[in-house]
Amino acid sequence: MKIASRSIAVLFSLLIMACGGKEEKKKEGFSVERKKAKTEKPVETNSTSAVKASERVDLDNKGVGPITSLTLDAEIDQPMAKQGEEVFNQMCTACHRVGKKFIGPAPNGILERRTPEWVMNMILNPEVMVKEDPLAKDLLMEFNGSPMANQGLTEEQARAVLEYFRTIN
Repeated sequence: MKIASRSIAVLFSLLIMACGGKEEKKKEGFSVERKKAKTEKPVETNSTSAVKASERVDLDNKGVGPITSLTLDAEIDQPMAKQGEEVFNQMCTACHRVGKKFIGPAPNGILERRTPEWVMNMILNPEVMVKEDPLAKDLLMEFNGSPMANQGLTEEQARAVLEYFRTIN
């Protein structure tokens, strides 16, 4: 019995000594130490320049979709533009605002930065454009991964919206 009680006393003493000895002092406030992650190569983007995708000018890209060629008349078709404004106000203003960045880019001056075909294909075919068109991919990233919803517009409605875009510079 003496050996058992001595053994328990020794084990208990060792346990107390193993747990003690290190004293932590509390610091005032809260702090977090973060280490910078090491990367072997720089992060690459689809863009070769520092210009935002919404501000980048690309008048060669026609996009991916049903519209491969489109010629705009020199004069704006005012009745068509009015119809396009109505469609835009009904279907597009949830994400786009004239004159300012919102969930999506502002349509002001879009035809100074994009081809009419690209704009039409983005309106008619946004899912494929975001998957296959480099500029649409960059826009998706710039606008926090918010993809453009397909509103199911007809080509005539999309063309009217495009004509409306010609009136808002």
